[in-house]
Amino acid sequence: MKRLQILITLAVSVLLAVGGYFVPAAPAATMGPVTDPIGVVKVSKGQPLTIAYWQVITGPNGNLGIDVRNGIEIAIDDKKAVLGFPIKLIGEDSGCNAEGGTTAATKLAANSQVVAAIGSTCSSEARPGAPILWKAGIATVSPANTAPDLTDSKRSADYDGYLRTAHNDLIQGAVGATFVRTVLKLSKVATIHDGSPYAEGLANAFAASFKKQGGTITAAEAVNVGDTDMRPVLTKIAATKPELIYFPIFVAEGGFIARQSKEVSGLEKVKLMGADGLFDPNFLKAAGDAATGMYQSSPDTRTEVLGSVYTVFLKKYETKFGTKPLSIFHAHAYDAANIIFAAIEKVGKTDSAGNLYIGRKALRDALFATKGWKGVTGTLTCNPFGDCADPHLAVYQITAGDPSKWDPGVTNPKPIYPVVK
Repeated sequence: MKRLQILITLAVSVLLAVGGYFVPAAPAATMGPVTDPIGVVKVSKGQPLTIAYWQVITGPNGNLGIDVRNGIEIAIDDKKAVLGFPIKLIGEDSGCNAEGGTTAATKLAANSQVVAAIGSTCSSEARPGAPILWKAGIATVSPANTAPDLTDSKRSADYDGYLRTAHNDLIQGAVGATFVRTVLKLSKVATIHDGSPYAEGLANAFAASFKKQGGTITAAEAVNVGDTDMRPVLTKIAATKPELIYFPIFVAEGGFIARQSKEVSGLEKVKLMGADGLFDPNFLKAAGDAATGMYQSSPDTRTEVLGSVYTVFLKKYETKFGTKPLSIFHAHAYDAANIIFAAIEKVGKTDSAGNLYIGRKALRDALFATKGWKGVTGTLTCNPFGDCADPHLAVYQITAGDPSKWDPGVTNPKPIYPVVK
């Protein structure tokens, strides 16, 4: 009986450690010519090397993840093969929420052929999902997660396999606050978040920087994902008489806030500002004319900033998919895929029969060793906690609340800060 109790306790501990989901043990530590303390992936001669994405690809935020997937596909087209092995891309829809992230990561973790993952889209997915993947020995590189806590120096060891090519929102928050304070010369701002790690973290980063610059946060409010009536929150905000409302949230709720703010007494002329979660033609559709004139912070894609390398990439995107980019993290996804390919080339070994072997910890360590890597988004160097980005942030202004006039980074949304020559 005592032995049974011990076994049950151990089983429960394992399940709790991964949020109640079963994750298979990593493969044997020695396989072919490779010994690795976590495990080894074998790719048989003639078989493809499997890379996985976990992105939101359906629903109101689906463009965010589809845009990322598009960037990955261009990277695969360009690379064609790694160490002579073709690249196979598989993926899971992660829903832009914690439940979806958990489910997607668990499915990928059960696939022993997944060499590395690219994701997630939303920080709310990464919090539960990244540890699940790493417990299976799968390193993941996110092109779009921006919540500060994911790469904080005090983060749990459960995130040791997590990196990102996207910026840290401590930077984005400061850029937005500086623009509002020094360019718009406003001193009173209200903030709204939706409880997600991304939105709450970015709203807090903006507020902290704004207050350091002498500004006042008149109200710090929250809505819930799925809310449609924002008038009670907006009415509370109106009583504080802000000059601008900062709401770094996602498409559906952002559209309701933008539209309904024009209906609340005292807010008719208050300026509006969002962030990269609203950098999407679907937001223009959701907000309509209320979006016109609104400001957004997001990665800076101007040729003057990134150089001609982005222009070349953009032509590939438009040729392959027949559309302008659907959001803003496509180039970050391209870079995420390519640093994974480079790391595999660094640690992969073949045997006399032509089979490929990749140590999981060796791959993770090679990713973290990325230094001075020239990508589309800049020169990437990973720090010990997974921040790899060369962050370039801009403030854009929406010139037309009409999705048919979507021309990101050129005329709508149009980059206006910082001024480049």
